[in-house]
Amino acid sequence: MKTIELTYHLKDIDAIAANVLEYLESKTILFNGAMGAGKTTFINALLRAMQSNDVATSPTFSIVNEYTIPNDKVYHFDFYRVESIDEAYNFGIEDYLNSNHWLFMEWPERIEELLPDDTQTITITNIQDNKRSLKLTINTNHLTENTAMTAPKF
Repeated sequence: MKTIELTYHLKDIDAIAANVLEYLESKTILFNGAMGAGKTTFINALLRAMQSNDVATSPTFSIVNEYTIPNDKVYHFDFYRVESIDEAYNFGIEDYLNSNHWLFMEWPERIEELLPDDTQTITITNIQDNKRSLKLTINTNHLTENTAMTAPKF
């Protein structure tokens, strides 16, 4: 595993999101961070970098929101209110996991046992004065050192 660490001001979020998008080797991205750290705000910036016209809103109550990007979809989950694996099965999590679309998951630890192996994690920490720290894990188990930092495959 490799970790890329970035510190950014919110005014620079679009450039940071475009940069992060270049490092994504998986379409399943786990978002970690405290409540209010800026996970959904960063997802919005990623959507813009992916040329979506949609605006991300927190799916805390709907559990999943769907956004369109050119030639694909993004499913944005917020598992904060999910209290059991059975609840995830009841809303059809398996269909989403097998869909081959982008999956952006907030509070993924609530369904940890269902998560695929080929995920990447973005952890966002609110520093102060509209600054954030972002850590992106890159799973290098299936990559060589030469291909780990190349353009996205999607």
